[in-house]
Amino acid sequence: MARRDPDDKPSEVPPRQRLPDGSSATGRSRITEARGYHPRGRTVGESVRPVLRLVPDAEDATRTRPRASTAETSTARPSTARPNTARPNTARTDTARTKTARRSPIHAHPASSRRVGPPRQPRLADQARRLRLGTAVLLALFIVIAGRLVAFQVTDAPTYAAQGLAARLQPVNLPAPRGSILDRYGAVLAGSAEARYVFADPDLVKDPAKTADALSPVLGIPRSELLPRLAPHRRGDGTEVRFEYLARGVPVTMGQAVSALNLAGIGVRRDESRVVPGHDLAANLIGFTGRELTGLGGLEASYDELLRGIDGMRQFEIGQPAGEVNLDHEIPGGYHEEIPARPGSSLQLTIDRDLQFEVQRVLGVKMRQAKAITGSAVVLDLRTGEVLAQASYPFYDAANPFNYQPGERGDAASGIAVDPGSVHKAIVVAACLQEGIVAPGDSVLVPSSITKGGTRFSDTHPHAQPVRMTLPGILAWSSNLGTITLADQLGAEKLYEYQRAFGLGEPTGENLPGESAGLVQPPANWSEASHGSIPIGMGVSVTPLQMAAVYAAIANGGVWVRPHLVRAVIAPDGKSTPAPAEPTRRVISAENASALRTMLEAVVTVPGATGLSAKVDGYRVAGKTGTGKLVQDGKYVAGEVASFIGMAPADAPRYVIAVFAHTPGGNGGVVAGPAFAELMEYTLSHFRVAPTGTNPPKFRVYP
Repeated sequence: MARRDPDDKPSEVPPRQRLPDGSSATGRSRITEARGYHPRGRTVGESVRPVLRLVPDAEDATRTRPRASTAETSTARPSTARPNTARPNTARTDTARTKTARRSPIHAHPASSRRVGPPRQPRLADQARRLRLGTAVLLALFIVIAGRLVAFQVTDAPTYAAQGLAARLQPVNLPAPRGSILDRYGAVLAGSAEARYVFADPDLVKDPAKTADALSPVLGIPRSELLPRLAPHRRGDGTEVRFEYLARGVPVTMGQAVSALNLAGIGVRRDESRVVPGHDLAANLIGFTGRELTGLGGLEASYDELLRGIDGMRQFEIGQPAGEVNLDHEIPGGYHEEIPARPGSSLQLTIDRDLQFEVQRVLGVKMRQAKAITGSAVVLDLRTGEVLAQASYPFYDAANPFNYQPGERGDAASGIAVDPGSVHKAIVVAACLQEGIVAPGDSVLVPSSITKGGTRFSDTHPHAQPVRMTLPGILAWSSNLGTITLADQLGAEKLYEYQRAFGLGEPTGENLPGESAGLVQPPANWSEASHGSIPIGMGVSVTPLQMAAVYAAIANGGVWVRPHLVRAVIAPDGKSTPAPAEPTRRVISAENASALRTMLEAVVTVPGATGLSAKVDGYRVAGKTGTGKLVQDGKYVAGEVASFIGMAPADAPRYVIAVFAHTPGGNGGVVAGPAFAELMEYTLSHFRVAPTGTNPPKFRVYP
């Protein structure tokens, strides 16, 4: 092959020619032209698609044109030789390149030393890799499923087991026996007897409406009350109710009648009912319970938590299909749990049952004679503050409390507020003695009348001129003017102080529900007329029990003791715990208390005195009469409240009795005194208190 001078210019490229098959060609080979094709500065290897479109043309050109010699091919290529850099075997090299070009029209750019190979074939699937990936996925699924199975069997198993067990459990309530209420000697005033309770499992009740219709006439409960308990419902915490009381304490025969109805989801169990053997005996104190044996009145309500105890629960696994009536079908050897009921404690009261009966009998007779609206009587052991009897008229039957109106089931002795009237005068005299304003033997100048704030006050024993009266005379004739005169010397502040010290203006703490505190006004609230009315017991609201405690303090040497009804608490095991000692406080000295007791004897001994009807044969009696008003809703009601409060024996007091009677037309004085005398005589005889054998002193009204 002839060498070409490096300085030679490339030959002129011949014009493009159209070949017979439609393709075009130039003086240059299409393969040669393809070698120089590099669109956008890319090599053929970097632009495969455009180069491949040129391949058919190049092949066609090759087939139509005669094969060029090696020299021609070499001469047609642009010279890339450099001066003095000719390589040996150039012809051989060019020939090899020409052969390579014929075999593959795709080759590297002349400026590139890289050879472009055939197009890459699609990669075949890697079966081993697929197998490994599939195995990993299956293993992951297996781990997840295995984890859930472990959770079901290990961690969640107790929860699912408990849920399944709960669906098969039948709960049965075990009512705690309610404690009894006993008198001071252990006689039962209120107790419990065997009965039945009726319950429902709402989940097993097939037709709540028809079930309610069937139970209503038997239980005596309105259908509207039964239906909500029979229909499925949930508690406040969202749990389903599977046990619902329908009636408690029903008679055994009624329970048998319910069982005979054979109603789905309805059961009958053993229960207890409240029994009050004395019916109206001490009913005002005992109170009553509701259908579920919950205390609703009296001591039953005040000590309900102590009396009722804590119910137990029995749960067992049942095997009968849903809807069966027999709710007792327990699976032998199945789940069984029982929490025993804790019985309630019993109350031993200070009440004497026999004395209570006599007080109610006498009070009932006297109140009916006077056509009284309400009445009350209290018997206190003045040394201990124990209430031995406390009656309230009219009476009601605690065994059938719902046959009476709510106002007929209260306790008048602690619940009604009255203006005490003249029984309040003992507080004024006691305060004056304690403050040294007067001595027991002194006399007081009593005017013929006194006017306070436009209100004129006078006496039932009038006198035209001021006269001097003894302290026993002022009490015997219940002188309003003498008492007001003493109160003026004492002062309003001191009188209020002694009223509070004697326990007025606050509940006694006897612990009966609904006890009234009464009302005692401080002097800042007094009107001008109050300085005349309050000393004689008008404008002051008290309860009969409060006033009984005042006279008990006078009888007890000047020491006030809180009245109370509970003597001891008896635990279910029979252990008795005495009630804690009641609070006491000294109000007046023992000497002044003794002097005042002697003065009060004038009320039942001096001729013309107001309390002559309260005498007790063979015993010395000290006391005071009173005539006041009944206060309701802050207003006086028609009629008057007559009272007598006394103690005996006067020279060695043991008991204090207070009798109050609200009569519509007055004339209550003829009731309270005789009732006191009869009750005190029985009390002294009942407790075997012998007469002292001494006679009361002789009293004078005027010195």
